[in-house]
Amino acid sequence: MPQIILLLIIAVIAWIGYRKFIADAEKLTRQRERLRRQRETGANGTLVKDAETGEYRLKRDDE
Repeated sequence: MPQIILLLIIAVIAWIGYRKFIADAEKLTRQRERLRRQRETGANGTLVKDAETGEYRLKRDDE
């Protein structure tokens, strides 16, 4: 019985690690695609409008 519990714990940890790996890979892919599009168009960044002030600013990496 303890072996089954240990095996389940290891399986859950592996599943969580796998999901984290996939999420990080997708985030990196989105960042690389955005940078590739910026290089193609010659842009220096993406502008986003601030809802509170109405001013435009460069989009941060964490958005």
